[in-house]
Amino acid sequence: MTKLVKDLMHPGVITCKPTATLGQVAILLNQHKVHALFVTDRDSRIMGLITDFDLMAGEWLSSDSESLTVMKKMTASDLMSHPVDSIDANIRLSVAVDQFIEKKVSRLLVTENEKPVGIISLSDFVASIADEIKSKRETVGDVMSDAILVCRGKTSVASAARAMTSSGWRSVLVVDAKGKILGVVSGHDLLRFVKEGVAEKMIVRDVMHPALTIDIHASLREAADMMIQNYHHRLVVVDKADPDSFPLGAISTFDIVAEMARPDSVWQK
Repeated sequence: MTKLVKDLMHPGVITCKPTATLGQVAILLNQHKVHALFVTDRDSRIMGLITDFDLMAGEWLSSDSESLTVMKKMTASDLMSHPVDSIDANIRLSVAVDQFIEKKVSRLLVTENEKPVGIISLSDFVASIADEIKSKRETVGDVMSDAILVCRGKTSVASAARAMTSSGWRSVLVVDAKGKILGVVSGHDLLRFVKEGVAEKMIVRDVMHPALTIDIHASLREAADMMIQNYHHRLVVVDKADPDSFPLGAISTFDIVAEMARPDSVWQK
C-alpha cells in the first residue's frame, strides 16, 4: 500500500504572533522542543516561518550593545521567511522525500483542501525508518558524511554561532587539542542567549552538552533508533575500537532521507 504524507505527518501546527519578540520566540521553541514556528495573522492565516537558525543569526548580529538594542526590538515578522513551503496531505511520501532533498528543507507545512492540517519534518521520517529499514541492511559508515563542523573548547560562543549560521549546520562538535570529543553545541544550547545576551568571553565549553556517538559499523536502524530516543538530528560517528581517536564523521537525518530516496529503498518500491 502506497504511503501518503498524511500517514506520517504530525497533526497540528505550533504558531506565534507576528509581533512576538525574538526572546518570546526562543521561549516557545524551547518549551515545545521544536526547530520552527509558523507565524500567523489575526485570522490565523500562516504568514511565514521563523526557525532557530533565524534566531542564531540575530544573536551573532547583535555583537555590540547598540546592535543588541536594535535586535531586541525586532519581531517574528521581521525575521520570518515566506512564502512557506507546503505539501498536500494526499501526496505520496516518495514525492515528499524528493522535495526535502531538492529544496534542502527540514520541514513542510501539510495542507488539505488548502487548509493547514499539520507538519511533516525530518524527525517524522526518521521515526518511521526504525520500522521500515531491515536489520543488517546497511551500516552508518555507508551513508555518513565525512565532513563535520568542529571547534576547540576555547572557541567563543559568538564564533560558534557564526560558523553554524554560515555553514548551515545545526551543531558544532567540540574537541580538544588531540581531537578527542568534548561535547556538542547545538541551536537549542544557544537559544537562551537571544534573550539574555552572550558575554564576550563565554566559550563553547560553558554551553556544550555531551556528544551522542555511534559506531561506524552500526546499522542504520540503530542510528534511527538513537536519534528518535534522544531527539537528535545528528550523531557523531566514531570507531568504538579506538574511542580516543578523532571522530570519523557524522550521520544526520538528511543522510537518512537521502537513503530513502535511493531507487532500491523500501520507500521507492
